[in-house]
Formats: sequence, C-alpha cells, structure tokens
Amino acid sequence: MLDNVERKCISHKCFWALVLLCSNALCLADRIVLKEGQVITGDILVEKQTQLYVDIGITVLTIPKDKILRYEYAEAEDVDHGDANDLEAGPGKAPSATSGPDRLYKTADLKKTTIEKGVAVVSEAVVKISSPGGMGSGFFINEDGYLITNYHVIEKETKIEVTVFQKAKNGFEKKKFKKVKIEAMNPFVDLALLKIENLADTKTGFVYLGDVGRIKAGEEVFAIGNPLGLERTITNGVISTKNRAFQGLIYIQTNADINPGNSGGPLFNLAGEVIGVTNMGYIFLGGLGFAIPVNYVKDFIENREAFAYDRDNPNTGYKYLQPDRRRNKAKPKFPKKPG
Repeated sequence: MLDNVERKCISHKCFWALVLLCSNALCLADRIVLKEGQVITGDILVEKQTQLYVDIGITVLTIPKDKILRYEYAEAEDVDHGDANDLEAGPGKAPSATSGPDRLYKTADLKKTTIEKGVAVVSEAVVKISSPGGMGSGFFINEDGYLITNYHVIEKETKIEVTVFQKAKNGFEKKKFKKVKIEAMNPFVDLALLKIENLADTKTGFVYLGDVGRIKAGEEVFAIGNPLGLERTITNGVISTKNRAFQGLIYIQTNADINPGNSGGPLFNLAGEVIGVTNMGYIFLGGLGFAIPVNYVKDFIENREAFAYDRDNPNTGYKYLQPDRRRNKAKPKFPKKPG
C-alpha cells in the first residue's frame, strides 16, 4: 500500500511529465497570430476561404480569417521533404507552409527531388480550361477552388469550363465544372484568377508558389499542361535564363517544350514549387519556351482587388494614350560640342 507522501510524489511526477509532453507537442503545433496580439497554437484541421478550424486539444476553434494577422504551419524536424512517403501525401500536405488571410496562395520550404516524384505530387492540381474561343491550362493555388491561368486563355470569354483530373485506381478520373467565376485579370502581365463556385465535396490538390530569387540558370524544370488537347502532358528541360526581357516585362526562358494548350499551366522546379506560368513558345523552333515569373503571379493575387473583373466591361484594362507627334518635321538641332 502507498502512503500519502508516496502518492503525492507520484502525482507530481505525472503532472510534470504531462506538462513536458504538452510542451513538446506545442513545439510542433501550428501557430495563429490574431490582429489583437493573441497567439493560438494547435493543429489547423481545415482551412476555408473565410475561416480556420483549429484543434487546441480540448476543443476545436473556428477562427474567422479577418481576425487573423498571420498563421504558420508547424515544421516537423524529422521530416525529409524529398522522401517518397511525403510525396505520396499529395499537394497541400507538406509539413511546413506559410500563408495569410489575404494571400489565397501558400509557400513552403520544400526540398528538391526527381521529376517522377514531383509529378506524382502536383499532377492533381493542374487543370484544363476550355471556352468557346479555345483551350488552355491552369492550376489550383488553394483548396477553395481558386486557380491561375493566362488572360489570353479566357480573353473576351465568360463561358468557361474547368476539367479537374483526380487520381483513381486505373489512372485519372475527369470532373468538369461549368460554374466558373472570373475573379480578376490583368492583360498586361497575361494573368487571370478564376474560382470554381460549385466544388461542393470535391477535394482538389493545390500547389505551392516558389521564389524567383532562388532559381538559377541551368536548373532543371518541368511543365504540365494540355498542349494541342493532349491532356496532362509533361515536358522537361532547364532554365535557359531567368530574366529574358519582352515588351518591358521579364520572363523565364526554358527549353522545355511549350505549345498551344500549355498556356496558363505551371512551370515547376524539382521541389514541386511553381516558379512560373507558361504563356508562349515558338511552334516551329523547339527549345524556346517562356513563362511569367512567379513573383508577378504573387503580386497579381495580392493586389487582385485592383484587377477585379467587371461584368459590364469584359475587356477591363487601361490603354496607354499615345503622346502627340512632333509638329516640326525638321531634324532637331543639337548643340555643338565645345572645342
């Protein structure tokens, strides 16, 4: 039989063991910082467009995103991002990710792996976009149905259909969604933000956006898209240069084949991060493909209100006014050089 002193010692040991266990668990917990300064740690179970569901151990909290300053997913120290087991978890399952209530997209510190493993992770996030005027590609940036494509893929169109490819026992199953909303578009950088409004219980993969500052010429990349209607085609190559200039904008040049139908699709690095949006190539000259750098994409998403689609003006966008021509046709006189 235990006396009272022994019982108290055991109780104290159990208490401190429980405290230590909880402390270790919280070290790996997701972290939510509210605008009023409070910090909540727990497990983010579900992330919706307007709110987060967080398991804090004793209950599940519902936190509106308009009350959140920022939130971060925990990083497990013993997880290798390049391991095949992690890749099988699918897009959006990386152990370390950061996001924000107004960004719509996520970033993560992922390690490079092989093209084969990368494709297994990101393939479900790539979609086909169809309209009466043509066809292109796109990709989900979150689980709420938001996706990125090229402006020229949907230019002057309002009837848009998105085909989602989901893994099945015998390959992929296709699901078509016709209720697609144009959220924003910027014709000057050739980007458009769409949203599928009737996803219901359909779960989609999504991709993480990378950092142009970390890519280098010669680095291996791969693209997924629907060139000439050939669904889920994968092409690979290297970054030929990361800063090719065209009409005042910077593009990533790659020798990965980019053909009609690839437009709007993602260009990935070997970590499975989107580093660009493919938007042009030379059909009769192989090895000349171009992609919009992901920093333009991030800026477009974060400032989407400035580019919000106006139903009354489907060609929303500013036109620069040409300056007046010189009225004096004579050659200008330049001052003579001294001496």
